[in-house]
Amino acid sequence: MKKVHVILSICMLILLIIFRIFIIQDYNAFDDHFYKQGDHVPLFANKIGPFHNPSESYRYYDLPFCIPDHVKLEENKEDVGEVLNGDRLMSGPYALDFLVDKDSEILCRKKLTKDEVAQFRRAVDKDYYFEMYYDELPIWGLIGRVENREVTEDTKYYNYFLYKHIHFDIHYNRDRVIEITARMDPHSVLDLTEDREVDAEFTYTAKWKGTDILFENRMDKFLQTSLPHIHWFSIINSCVTVLLLTGFLATILMRVLKNDFVKYAHDEEAVNDQEETGWKYIHGDVFRFPKHKSLFAAALGCGAQLFTLTIFIFLMALVGVFYPYNRGALFTALLVIYALTSGVGGYTSTSFYCQLEGTNWVKNLIWTGCLFFGPLALTFCFLNSVAVSYSSTAALPFNTIMLIVLMLTLVTSPLLVLGGIAGKNSRTNFQAPCRTTKYPREIPVLPWYRSTIPQMAMTGFLPFSAIYVELYYIFESVWGQKIYTIYSMLFIVFILLLIVTVFVTVASTYFQLATEDHKWWWRSFLCGGSTGLFIYTYCLYYYARSGMSGFMQTSFFFGYMACICYGFFLMFGTIGFRASLLFVRHIYRSIKCE
Repeated sequence: MKKVHVILSICMLILLIIFRIFIIQDYNAFDDHFYKQGDHVPLFANKIGPFHNPSESYRYYDLPFCIPDHVKLEENKEDVGEVLNGDRLMSGPYALDFLVDKDSEILCRKKLTKDEVAQFRRAVDKDYYFEMYYDELPIWGLIGRVENREVTEDTKYYNYFLYKHIHFDIHYNRDRVIEITARMDPHSVLDLTEDREVDAEFTYTAKWKGTDILFENRMDKFLQTSLPHIHWFSIINSCVTVLLLTGFLATILMRVLKNDFVKYAHDEEAVNDQEETGWKYIHGDVFRFPKHKSLFAAALGCGAQLFTLTIFIFLMALVGVFYPYNRGALFTALLVIYALTSGVGGYTSTSFYCQLEGTNWVKNLIWTGCLFFGPLALTFCFLNSVAVSYSSTAALPFNTIMLIVLMLTLVTSPLLVLGGIAGKNSRTNFQAPCRTTKYPREIPVLPWYRSTIPQMAMTGFLPFSAIYVELYYIFESVWGQKIYTIYSMLFIVFILLLIVTVFVTVASTYFQLATEDHKWWWRSFLCGGSTGLFIYTYCLYYYARSGMSGFMQTSFFFGYMACICYGFFLMFGTIGFRASLLFVRHIYRSIKCE
């Protein structure tokens, strides 16, 4: 155990150091943003893309926007998390100096060719938006609009207009920038309907206004607009309903168990040759090790690692690390913590594998390293190739990929091996309260609804019903343009999901054992993780109602959601099995088994 504590201490120390370098540094990076009148305030143009396809993003200057003479196209250096987020910041075209008003300032004049007009028209037709950052404050706006022009009853034509003028409202408090908004002038537009050369003059205005909002609170407006009041009512309603159902199920289960204990205690005092029935009848088989125990232990290891990762992410969110538009902080945290928690996966997998009397622990360790990361890496390779073919900013550059590979090689793999060695050296015998017989009993013929798939459907529905309301807002944050900030509510829902998963999996295991079906190991894991399958089914419903379209966005949505739901499957499968194992050990310790 001392070796385990040393490894965990080393992991925590490395985590704190990298966390300090990659995330805390960004969190406090804005504290020195003081300006005097006329000072240059950094403005970066980030990306453009279809409004309903968040993954399909491109560099701002991939569209033929005019570039003023004073602008030097230099790409800003981004950290790993920002690159993973698809950010590619470059010098912005507008000069918005501190406390300097602009009145119809000419940005530039440009003659658009037929190809450039067609390129802008395609972008306007797909509702392209732009994203910029001014003193690290986000700015959004649409680049144009489409108007219907009905010619006949059956035929419609469309007019395409490109916005030429943008107005900036900037709020300041003494020597700091507090807020910025961009408004497009609907009357200053460029008609792109026809394929012809067009002379364009792009202009902008800027108006500075004072405010009492402090610099430390300038992101609060994103917190205030993140959730409607009906969200709280829906969550509370779901929590109360699910807790009542869970409490009802737990009460019934405890009463049935109490009756079983009384019955078996009475049977022990009665005639010994009376035939045993129910879950006591299979006491000699219930602790028989499962098939494919190396794969089973690896799944438990991956689930334990992902659960540890989730807890760390929640702790960081609750202390305010992931404030709105802290670009890349979440992705950086996910990457770093996943790498550092690989030791947890290696230790959990190997120690349990050795308890199951496994001998080839190296093979088990390879299974642990590849079971989740393998499908994730294959999905990433495919989706990154798709993004490269689209010339999208979602495609990771070569140096970022090599950095991730180095982190996996120099951090993840050694910690996985160290965790595996610690798990092997701390080997203990599997604690089974009943002796396992030499030959397994034959499982009786059961109705179809007691088979694996129907049981997974029944046990996965109740946990899913506890979170489906929250899922919509999470999907809107990840795959839409909304912001999710109420992490305390999300943490409560996560705890509720854990409780419900434990109760329904334990109940499912009990009813399985009561029918004298002793193959509960894999069944409890599959039933606990079945919530991930329900979440992926919800993805189909969400996609059908969203405005996402195109091969790239569809591939990214279903590809990465498959990996996320697979991770949920492993994590909650591990939780379900661990709860079932404690339950089975408890009930068989409570009776006398010969």
